[in-house]
Amino acid sequence: MGRWLSAASIVAVCLVVMGGNAHAQSRKPTAQEVAAIRGCATKNRDNLDAGEEDCLFKLVADPCLGDPGSKSDGQMADCYAIEGVIWDDLLNANYKALLDELDADQTAKAKAMQRAWMSYRDTTCQFYYDKIQGTMAQMMIAACVTRETARRAMLLSFFSRL
Repeated sequence: MGRWLSAASIVAVCLVVMGGNAHAQSRKPTAQEVAAIRGCATKNRDNLDAGEEDCLFKLVADPCLGDPGSKSDGQMADCYAIEGVIWDDLLNANYKALLDELDADQTAKAKAMQRAWMSYRDTTCQFYYDKIQGTMAQMMIAACVTRETARRAMLLSFFSRL
């Protein structure tokens, strides 16, 4: 399918396009954060709803965010982007695992499905800026990209087990 833009890259591009306090994520996820999300996703791989409820934001973004109102919109976007990197890596691993088990016709359909999903994710998350047009959109876009990427990572894992 060629190279695809990672969730973290999309967040960074959106932040740069919006200007102002835009910045790239401040740090890479820690090994403990990666392990926590991967472990949670594995534990909940047979129940996508439980996986989203148990794993999304609770293990990395929420602790990073701290008390409500304690961070700027840009800092909150950064917390979501840090978690987004983990989900993006998991999505890519799950996508590769899925492609490895498909025949040529299924692979072509999976690639088309993934391209369509990427377009959906990008236009949906960008709409936060289109609608709000303020610095709060930074955080909302980053949370959206992370949420959609997490959901997709879990779905691709589910497809691999069918």
